[in-house]
Amino acid sequence: MSELPAAPDQTIHVVDDDEALRDSMTWMLEGNGYQVAAYDSAEAFLAVCRPDMAGCVVLDVRMPGMSGLELFEELSRRRCTLPVVFITGHGDVPMAVSALKKGAVDFIEKPFSERDMLRLIEQCLKLERENRDKRLLEADTARRLEHLTQREREVLDLIIVGKLNKQIADVLGISIKTVEVHRARVMEKMGANSLAELVQHVVTVEPGALLR
Repeated sequence: MSELPAAPDQTIHVVDDDEALRDSMTWMLEGNGYQVAAYDSAEAFLAVCRPDMAGCVVLDVRMPGMSGLELFEELSRRRCTLPVVFITGHGDVPMAVSALKKGAVDFIEKPFSERDMLRLIEQCLKLERENRDKRLLEADTARRLEHLTQREREVLDLIIVGKLNKQIADVLGISIKTVEVHRARVMEKMGANSLAELVQHVVTVEPGALLR
C-alpha cells in the first residue's frame, strides 16, 4: 500500500492497447486501493478527458493510431495538468527521455515491478495534489485581490516592495494612522496572518509584484 492514500477523486488513467497489460495494471492498482480507468487507445482517453480530472496518466509510448507521445503533446496543448508516466519498451527509452524534457514525470521500462510502478504512481498523485492546491490558492488570492479598494491596492503594492508605514504615508500623502487602518484591512481581506504570507500569496499570482 502507498504511504499516502489517493484522494477520493483521484483516478489512475491507464492508456495502453495491450489488453493483458491493462487488465494486470487494473488488478494490481485496484488491489492497492486505487481507483482505475483503463483505455485501449489514446483516442478513447481523449474522448473523456476533462480539465477538472484529478489523478494521473500511465501511458504506453507505442500504440496504433495516435501514439503515447502524440497524446502527451495533445494533452499539453489542452493544458491538461494530469502528471504522466510513460511505459516503454527498451527501444523507446530515447523517446521517453524526450517526453521528460517536455514535462512528463518519469518513465518505466517493461517488464517493471509492482513496487516500482506504485512508487511512480504515488509520486504522480502527490504532485497532482500539490499542483491542485497551488491552483486553488492562486484562484483564491486573485479573487481576494479583486475585492480590495483602489487605496488598499496602492497600500498593498507598497507593502510588497518593502515600504514602511511612514514611507507609504509619504508616497500616498496620507497619515500613518490611515496607512495602519488600510494595512489591517488588506491583511484581513487577503487572509494573511503575516507579512511573509501576504507577500508569498501575492507574488504567486503576480510574479512581477516585487519589481513594481
